[in-house]
Amino acid sequence: MIRGDDALRYHGGDRPGKVEVKATKPCLSPREIRLAYLPGATHPAAEIARDPAASYRYTARGNLVAVVSNGTAVPGLGAVGAAAAKPLQEGMAVLFKTLADIDVFDLELDTEDVEQFVGAIRMLEPTFGAVNLKDVRAPEGLAIYDRLAETMHIPVFHENLYGTAVVATAALINALDLAAKRLAQVRAVICGAGTVGLGCARLLSALGLPAENLLLYDVKGLVHPEREDLNPYQRLFARHGPRTLAEGVAGADVLLGAAAGGIFDKEMVRSMARFPVVLALAMPDPEIDYQAARAARRDAIVATSRSQDPNAVVDLLSFPYILRGALDVRASRISLGMLLAAARALAELAREEVTEEVSRAYGDATFTFGPEYLLPKPIDARILIRESRAVARQAVEEGLAGVPFGAEGYEGALNVRMGTARGFMRRIILKARQHRCRLVIPDGTDESALRACRLLVGEGIASPVLLGREEEIRAAAQRLGHELEGVTLVDPARSPSLEAYAEEYLRLRARRGVMPDLARKRLADPVTFAALMVHAGDADMMIGGGQVHFAESMRKVLEVIGPTPGVRRVSSVHLVLRPRGTYLMADCAINIAPGAEDLAEIALLSAGLARLLGIEPRVAMLSFSNYGGVEHPLARRVRQATDLARQRAPDLVIDGEIQLATALDEATRRRYFPFSELRQDANVLVFPDLQAGTLALHLLQKLGDAVTVGPILTGTRRPFHVLQHASTAEELFHVAAVGVVQAAEQKMLRSEGAAGPPLDE
Repeated sequence: MIRGDDALRYHGGDRPGKVEVKATKPCLSPREIRLAYLPGATHPAAEIARDPAASYRYTARGNLVAVVSNGTAVPGLGAVGAAAAKPLQEGMAVLFKTLADIDVFDLELDTEDVEQFVGAIRMLEPTFGAVNLKDVRAPEGLAIYDRLAETMHIPVFHENLYGTAVVATAALINALDLAAKRLAQVRAVICGAGTVGLGCARLLSALGLPAENLLLYDVKGLVHPEREDLNPYQRLFARHGPRTLAEGVAGADVLLGAAAGGIFDKEMVRSMARFPVVLALAMPDPEIDYQAARAARRDAIVATSRSQDPNAVVDLLSFPYILRGALDVRASRISLGMLLAAARALAELAREEVTEEVSRAYGDATFTFGPEYLLPKPIDARILIRESRAVARQAVEEGLAGVPFGAEGYEGALNVRMGTARGFMRRIILKARQHRCRLVIPDGTDESALRACRLLVGEGIASPVLLGREEEIRAAAQRLGHELEGVTLVDPARSPSLEAYAEEYLRLRARRGVMPDLARKRLADPVTFAALMVHAGDADMMIGGGQVHFAESMRKVLEVIGPTPGVRRVSSVHLVLRPRGTYLMADCAINIAPGAEDLAEIALLSAGLARLLGIEPRVAMLSFSNYGGVEHPLARRVRQATDLARQRAPDLVIDGEIQLATALDEATRRRYFPFSELRQDANVLVFPDLQAGTLALHLLQKLGDAVTVGPILTGTRRPFHVLQHASTAEELFHVAAVGVVQAAEQKMLRSEGAAGPPLDE
């Protein structure tokens, strides 16, 4: 559940909004300034004046989409106006960029007049490669769409009209195939005669559904020719038939909802033909719950708008990839054929074997084409290639493309464009949801911890336990408007486990200067208490330390939870998420001056974490020297560590000593170091000491465009993580997601007897 204050904080923050404009060319020196503006920009301007198509070569137009709204049909709010539509418009911009690497300018037009709206967008055609209409009230929005599509020479897409419709069509193609029914012979009922319902009707008709086999209903009943309240777009689907929805559904093969939550009931589903297909697409609540529809008819094939249900019909499976394909071949418009090509591509992908990456993200679940798997999962990276390729190819076949299309080269270009970081944390969160660990947080009254608990519970990845005095925690939560749903509160001073923990701590530290009174005194410290909870198995993992110095928190926890057997030292990894790749940086938090043995171990632990997270590791042992270029003890130590790691893991791709620039530059390695083990750029970067790692990490955090997650501790006997000062709720949440995946792996290994010591070690 998304709460209002969380959403406002997300959209506000230090930098209001969700998007920014960045330069893609250097513009620092006087020469570069002259190249960028005057006189340099006059040269491409002259080329474009001679050949307007050159704008796609010399400007960003070819990858720039206008997302346009007037705020007359904002989901859940209605006609709230242009300014209020902007948060959703920026959200569309983020999705376009994240899912398909499409740049967006969002345009909010303060007019409800069709002529003014159309005129404004038409005048902007030279700026953009495509137009996406969003949240414009029907029938005006449909009129605007038709006018723009007819008169503009760039693709125009109406997201409300066709975004959901394409995905619903894909689901229906597969559902009818499973039911062994032909579209030309089925009878379909659509409930909802607004923009979404009309889009579905248009696509099903284009797919081959006979006009006489489709009945359209709205809040007043059947859309029939005698009604005088219909707009021209509804009148195209006006038919004679049963006047009420319940009567019309009887004997139907397909029931598609695009109206409002709860308006379908079990009796309607029971009245349908054998193997009925029910698509309940209303947002945020579908016309009938998935489980209710399945309970009504065991032979029913059901899809809903809810992402947590099987067969989730969500528009993000369509619009980014349709526009991507249309832009890449410079299509002049988006035809019904291109939309159907997108739907068929989605349907075909659902019939293929699911990749290991997707399966792992859903807790190693098995997905097989069938009644509960009609559509690919949104995290499937193949959607971009399959759907965009299908749209691009169809544009070429229909003569709508401005440039030629080569399938093989196109797929390679898309892979390079999106990189490997796409959706990485989303996959980790989905995987963490399968385990839902019991997570103890010692900083019970800390604002970031309380906010993180709400995220953890809301995303379903952990059951948080907060330590502290209950009245103080509840007071802090009340100040934030947090009801502590799904959170357990434990006061260490009143815990029934206090004496048992004190005895266990005394046993662990008896020969380390601890006596009974001191043991009980130290258990008053929430960090130590949390560590004992994990040690005793009363919690699966702990995260804390944000209110205490990092080194002090680490010392307290390590007194209880040390390294796993066979590991010399606990170490750390930071995940670095960049637009074109994901990297692991080690060790940037714990080991100050690791020796060769330590560095080798850090490399192996980091590589193991990479594999656990679905990344095939390519390890670079970093130094100021390349392959013996400088004979110095520091360089030799890294070289020795590389040899040790290779001996212990012969199959691991690892190389060093190597400079950071060389590790991340294939051309340099190929030209000067053709013997390098790194055939691709490194993705696990092992720094020679804490000073180098910390400075590199902070440089990225403060000056780069990277998102960092960490520190994530590796080599611990039981899972725990200690955060730095001033860590945010989001940072705690991301570390927790990775930690849950680690904890689940450790738990599985312990149950198999493959790892993990007894508690008395």
